[in-house]
Amino acid sequence: MTEGQPTVDTERKPKKGLGRKKKEPAKAVGFFQLFRYATGCEVLLMIIGLLCAALHGIALPLMCVVFGQMTDSFVQSGQQLNLTGTYSERLICIHAYYFVGIGCAVFLLGTFQVMLFLLTATKQTKRIREKYFHAILHQQMSWFDTHQIGVLNVRLTDDINTINEGLGDKICVFVQFFCTFLSGFIIGFIFGWKLTLVILAVSPLLAGSAAVWSKILATLTSKELSAYAKAGAVAEEILVAIRTVVAFNGQKKAVERYERNLEDAKNFGIKKAITTNVSMGFTQFVIFGTYALAFWYGTKLSVDEPENYTIGKTITVFFSVMIGAFSLGQGAPNLEAIAKARGAAYEVYNTIDQPRPIDSSSKEGHKPDCVKGDIEFKNIHFSYPSRKDVKILQGVNLTVPRGKTIALVGASGCGKSTTIQLLQRFYDPDSGEITLDGRDIRTLNVKWLRENMGIVSQEPVLFGTTIAENIRYGREDATDEDIERAVREANAYDFISKLPDKLNTMVGERGAQLSGGQKQRIAIARALVKNPKILLLDEATSALDTQSESVVQAALDKARAGRTTIVIAHRLSTIRTADVIAGFSNGEVVEQGTHRELMAKKGVYYSLVMQQVLYHAHYIPNVIFRDVYHQYQSNIPYQACFYMISNKQKPDEAPDIPFTRILALNKPEWPYMLVGTLSSLVGGAVYPCVAIIFAKIIGVFSEVDPEVKRQKTMMFSLLFLLIGGVAFVTYFLKGYMFGKSGELLTMRLRRQVFHAMMRQEIGWFDDNNNAVGVLTTRLATDASLVKGATGSRLGLATNTVCALTIAIVVAFIHSWQLTLLILACVPFLIGANFIQMRAMAGHASKDQGALEQSGKISTETVENFKTVVGLTREDVFFHKFMDSLERPYQNGLVKAPIYGLTFAVAQAIPYMVNAAIFRFGSWLIAHCHTEYENVFLVFSVIIFAAMNIGESASFAPDFAKAKAAAGRILGLLEKKPEIDIYSEEGEKPTDFVGDIEFRGIHFAYPTRQNVRVLQGLNVSVGPGQTLALVGESGCGKSTSIQLLERFYSPAEGQVLVDGLDTKTLNLSWLRSQLGLVSQEPILFDCSISENIQYGDNSREVSQDEIEEAAKNANIHDFIMGLPEKYNTRVGDKGTQMSGGQKQRIAIARALVRQPKVLLLDEATSALDTESEKIVQHALDAARQGRTCIVIAHRLSTIQNADQIAVIQYGQVTEQGTHTDLMAKGGAYYALVNAQVNH
Repeated sequence: MTEGQPTVDTERKPKKGLGRKKKEPAKAVGFFQLFRYATGCEVLLMIIGLLCAALHGIALPLMCVVFGQMTDSFVQSGQQLNLTGTYSERLICIHAYYFVGIGCAVFLLGTFQVMLFLLTATKQTKRIREKYFHAILHQQMSWFDTHQIGVLNVRLTDDINTINEGLGDKICVFVQFFCTFLSGFIIGFIFGWKLTLVILAVSPLLAGSAAVWSKILATLTSKELSAYAKAGAVAEEILVAIRTVVAFNGQKKAVERYERNLEDAKNFGIKKAITTNVSMGFTQFVIFGTYALAFWYGTKLSVDEPENYTIGKTITVFFSVMIGAFSLGQGAPNLEAIAKARGAAYEVYNTIDQPRPIDSSSKEGHKPDCVKGDIEFKNIHFSYPSRKDVKILQGVNLTVPRGKTIALVGASGCGKSTTIQLLQRFYDPDSGEITLDGRDIRTLNVKWLRENMGIVSQEPVLFGTTIAENIRYGREDATDEDIERAVREANAYDFISKLPDKLNTMVGERGAQLSGGQKQRIAIARALVKNPKILLLDEATSALDTQSESVVQAALDKARAGRTTIVIAHRLSTIRTADVIAGFSNGEVVEQGTHRELMAKKGVYYSLVMQQVLYHAHYIPNVIFRDVYHQYQSNIPYQACFYMISNKQKPDEAPDIPFTRILALNKPEWPYMLVGTLSSLVGGAVYPCVAIIFAKIIGVFSEVDPEVKRQKTMMFSLLFLLIGGVAFVTYFLKGYMFGKSGELLTMRLRRQVFHAMMRQEIGWFDDNNNAVGVLTTRLATDASLVKGATGSRLGLATNTVCALTIAIVVAFIHSWQLTLLILACVPFLIGANFIQMRAMAGHASKDQGALEQSGKISTETVENFKTVVGLTREDVFFHKFMDSLERPYQNGLVKAPIYGLTFAVAQAIPYMVNAAIFRFGSWLIAHCHTEYENVFLVFSVIIFAAMNIGESASFAPDFAKAKAAAGRILGLLEKKPEIDIYSEEGEKPTDFVGDIEFRGIHFAYPTRQNVRVLQGLNVSVGPGQTLALVGESGCGKSTSIQLLERFYSPAEGQVLVDGLDTKTLNLSWLRSQLGLVSQEPILFDCSISENIQYGDNSREVSQDEIEEAAKNANIHDFIMGLPEKYNTRVGDKGTQMSGGQKQRIAIARALVRQPKVLLLDEATSALDTESEKIVQHALDAARQGRTCIVIAHRLSTIQNADQIAVIQYGQVTEQGTHTDLMAKGGAYYALVNAQVNH
């Protein structure tokens, strides 16, 4: 251990200063803390790896010594030739064999150092991933309220990858460089201390410039990223809400908003390009200056003290010190990686160590043998940890006797759902206690407690697997019989047996392939399969239409028998039969009793019931329809589910694009490109010139006359300085020109791509290949990839061609035999450099694909955390996650030795090549085919050129990726949608009255062509009239509204507006006449007033109009009650507002544009009775003088419509007023009756 110890310590010290911003001390774990999950065996392997690395580090300086001695023997032979004409070949051969020896050692050491570290890193990373995921799964709910879900998934992938980078070969590579640094300086001092000191005098400049540069670069990069992150967030928010954006003609606003945020990112990018290249140029300048100084002083010494300083010693000292100094610089990025890993580990390890007061994995707590089911809430006070200042429950007292059903009623936001969450122990109350069978639930085992409760919530979450698996999540050991029984009890048997795969049908991500009612019944089956003693129903039937609802309600009544049940409902008719009804108000239970008692009492319950009764002319239950699903898939009959899953299209392959086409993208910046290319051309000549001067200087030493020696070295030294100056200028010009043109291109492309996305029709967004995540990634990465393929690639090519041409021409002139040998070796050298750079660029990308699967599992689990915890299925998901890690883990173990070998090969090749060249060179000299100066010249000219190419190739952005990106971008820019929002064509009638007709409409969604949603729909509505569409979910009601908005075009038939086909009208004009209020309104993350203003994007909406609309939508008073009034932010997707509040803001937004036609898609469904009544009044007022199309499940809200159309299977089956249809006794009558009897 003692040997490994100091090496580890040396790394700690420089660490503190590197790559960390001054602002606040970044939180990081200690260096040794990083390895806290390593086993003893792994620690031992790492120490062996460090030892190998240390020995490997000494190899380079040793090579300098051999090289120096060899140069000496060449020079002596040169002097001998000058004097006597004889030459000894033997001496040089020995040195050539030394090279081979060092090469072999390097190969062995290199393999082991990398392999051992990668093996241990892979093992540790897997352990950390598992521990972290396990920790997340068992956090308490309040932790999730304060941590964003997106961030957690990033941690699981990116942060842990960062830790992996830090644990991997970075450390041993750093140790290797550090040893090179030490041994280089030691050798320098041994062989010539005066010269070493002189060279050292310059090195602070080098080190300083490198440090300053990396610092500036790091800050600029992070600023550039955060600047783009803002734009990315804007893009994501807009793409998620694309239907809303389109309906309100918000494309232009969206593109402008996105563009504003791009400006910053561009400016930072240009600054970054300039800094990078100035500092690189400066470094080059200093290096060449050092060359000049060292050789000038070296010759001076060799003339003054020939016994101490020969050319060989000068070269040994010079190169070992330079290599030493550089290796410190090369080691630094590795420290950066370790620093990043320590930073990333901080949050990850913190979460792992987080104390978990409510831990479902703990074995502690009492597990009674049987549950009777007596529940009591005693004086409960509670507020959510994320919003401490808002008291939700203020002294709730409530008793639920065993086997009884208790219903909680009250306005939304009064604490009903909170009570249920406390009972499940998602949170602990601030004061008071909850008891089950007389025991405080805090003394019971958490997992046991949750296993004894079945919960069905308002928006059921299904997981992306089969129906049977989803139900089995209720109870792991459920047999097929149990599942079938539960399915029958939940009344889902009929629809499941119609599916092609029955219980094995996949439900899609989040159950998206099923309608709301189907999802709800599966969720009920899942709750019933565990045969719980306690049943919690949180608005369980709210998402169903009347027919399924009565069926499910019957199922629930059956399920309640003999169980303690707590029901929450807005719809009071569903709970009249409850044993006890508790009325909530302001976080307290203000009354309880049976339906009869409470009606007699005339309190909260009575007023709620009366509102509903008066409101629904005869007692029609209040169907709350919340169904995210339909936003997506609108209406899917059963066969559709099956089809959608089988029909996963291949992602569109990007077309192959010629390089000229990509360059053409950069056309507007051609002056920048031209200057950049020219400076690259000049830059290419720098290295060959350096090599020639280097060889000339060595040649000077065979001069016998000291005076000639001095003059010549002086001249060559000044030439070195001159070349340094040229290098500085070319670097700066090249960097600035390509940087500027690249950033301008990136910004332009991002804008154009976003503009093109905004233009696509809705059907394009339905396609899985264009999911929001895919599109935002495309915006972020594709444009910046293309940047790399234009300017810098052009520069690289000219640079390389120039360097190679000069080098080869010069070499052939001086010694063609040696040149041929060297050219044969060049591929090896370039290959070695390339492998080396690629290996250092990191191995992370390889495992990305495999890790995506585990990312999917973790995302699904974390996003639906409440459901997972409520079902106590943490372990199931944890094991799924672990299994998904197995493959990348095995790959990692296999790859470690491979990476070790490639690394070692890359390191060892140069030693072997040198041996070959000098062995052959000495033979040529001995046989008088060439002079020794030429051997050096040829060697250095080609080696320098190869170095230059290898180096620049490593900086080269990946061209293949850039090509693919450019292909995708051009494909999108050229894609002209059928329904083009940007086209100015089409009529804009001036006297629009609002006469709408659907004539013979047939339609299927583009992603599911074989499922006909509308099959000959004929229905019309006159100006100023109200048409109501009713029918089961999935019959095509919402689809018809989407066709009127022209989100899609019908397959056949026409949608007519004032007698004109909508296809002939100007699209944005048409949409500006329609005001849409949808079922699940999407709000943007800005203030309330901005959200309302969004209703009319064609002008500036004044504050008075906003307030007027808010008053009409009945939310003005609520807004005025908020601390910031109209400037209150509504949160991401409007999360800070309750459903009813969001809905009213959305109504205000639709009213602001004063539309001629109002489209209400279940607009009041998400409200409780009080708000609903108010909003319904607002809507009735808004309907005056406007054509209105209403979709509702709740038939009472549409009795006064001028026309009611019943849609079944995509056709209108009957039409008329409420009275006509009731008299007819057909489909409508049946729907109404189902609701009334219920």
